[in-house]
Amino acid sequence: MYCPRCKNDDTSVVDSRMSEDGRAVRRRRECPKCEYRFTTFERQDVSSLIVVKNNGIRETYSRSKLEKGVWLACSKRPVSHEKVESMLNKLEEKWRENQKEVASKTIGHDVMRALKKLDDVAYIRFASVHRQFKDVEEFKEEVGKLLT
Repeated sequence: MYCPRCKNDDTSVVDSRMSEDGRAVRRRRECPKCEYRFTTFERQDVSSLIVVKNNGIRETYSRSKLEKGVWLACSKRPVSHEKVESMLNKLEEKWRENQKEVASKTIGHDVMRALKKLDDVAYIRFASVHRQFKDVEEFKEEVGKLLT
């Protein structure tokens, strides 16, 4: 592992522990050259998961792409990084169970359901993009469901 500060390629692990409910290993590392300490995470590879789009096109699952959309929905909301990470980890685990492929519609619905538990505004923001509200009335209807 390269040191992010001096780019030395010989760093050592100072501490290792389980994190994210056993889904990842958190490692504290130290560079012997500049003595900089940094954290790395080791997670299971989900790149083998294939997303089937609405038009039938298949593409490799990209956590960063989904995470970007979730963070856009959570922008300026009181949602912690840990909660988003935990949410995505649980969803990825669900999608990987006995499956090689998952429909983009399933991903969208699952993320909306999870965001609804985290923050109503983030849910509405994500839903408005995922469900492609056509006018203000559809938006009002969805907000009305939250208020009842």
